[in-house]
Amino acid sequence: MRLSGTIYSNVLEMDTPISIVTPNNLTGDQPYHVAYILHGLRGNSSSWLDYSMLPVYAMGSHTIFILPDAGRSMYTDMQHGFRYFTFLTEELPQICRSVFHISADREHTAVMGASMGGYGALKCALTKPEQYGLCAAFSSGCLFVKNDLAAMKEHGAEAAAKLWGPQLANDIPSIFGDDLEWKPEYELTELAKAARQKGILPQIYMTCGTEDKFHPDHVHFTKELDEIGIDYTFEDWQAGHDFFFFDESLKRAIFKYGL
Repeated sequence: MRLSGTIYSNVLEMDTPISIVTPNNLTGDQPYHVAYILHGLRGNSSSWLDYSMLPVYAMGSHTIFILPDAGRSMYTDMQHGFRYFTFLTEELPQICRSVFHISADREHTAVMGASMGGYGALKCALTKPEQYGLCAAFSSGCLFVKNDLAAMKEHGAEAAAKLWGPQLANDIPSIFGDDLEWKPEYELTELAKAARQKGILPQIYMTCGTEDKFHPDHVHFTKELDEIGIDYTFEDWQAGHDFFFFDESLKRAIFKYGL
């Protein structure tokens, strides 16, 4: 089953788009597992439906896949915008459990995403490891937010627009504030350290194409996780930053972890 529509969010104070993909068999007595799949910077709640084989992968599964929309927010409670992180991690699960027969157990809850959504998935899972048993992040951007904010401060908005594009140069102050102040809650390595101290860690599965501009950051990030003492699985192969790679990564994650 594939459903697309809108739900009203009290956190966002507006209707927000959502897509749902379910197994073909919805008559089971046991609660279904749930996986939240996050879109990239240029995507929306329909992107995984439009550009991947997710409906095929879901047909025989025991998982309901939730595809929310978060604009260009980096899955953050924006300084000048909407509280998408709170919506995604607090309100949306409550709404989905009230509509579908979904398990609330962390062992049955996954968060996944590509590009901006990969950052969002890691941020959710490392901020709230007691909530997510599995995180799958593909070709993640912003693995080191502190460096990105420092670069924008150094080069200025005009140079940042040439480097990243004019829209993203506008997005960054909206997300992180006009002064581009760094906070530990933005930084995945800081969140990983905090999760390690809690002693509750999700399974982490990451992928990145070797031709992807984010690949060097992934290599660096895995070394940081090694130093922190967090287990993960990282796979890379010859590919770029596109839905050919995202779809293959999604398939591997779904079947590797039995979703």
